[in-house]
Amino acid sequence: MAEKKKRGLLFCVCLGTCPSFKDINEYEVLNALRKEKLVDWVGLHPQLCSTDGDEYLKTLLKGNDVDELYVAGCDPVMQKKMFRDAFDAAGFDRNKHIGIEVRNMKTDEVIDLIKKVIQERDKSV
Repeated sequence: MAEKKKRGLLFCVCLGTCPSFKDINEYEVLNALRKEKLVDWVGLHPQLCSTDGDEYLKTLLKGNDVDELYVAGCDPVMQKKMFRDAFDAAGFDRNKHIGIEVRNMKTDEVIDLIKKVIQERDKSV
């Protein structure tokens, strides 16, 4: 039997004022996934693409044994570009980052999408 992957989920809320996040209750999202034990830990940050977001990622991931880091927020391609330096500084393998765009969605849609992404990754192993 394969060893269980260690997974983390971060939710970036774009300052909490971006109109594209107005229909999402981020705490409900994080609690739903945490309670179902689809991830080992959850976190929330107001703006991961900011300087303190880089520091947050570096501190969180340095020496960590995370197998998959899911980041719910903006466009996954943008996430890869914005987090690259922080991941490198932490010694975190960029291929372990899974960006999930959740802009302009409702809470239940976000929960369903993140579940789907995690389940699809499980099937691909």
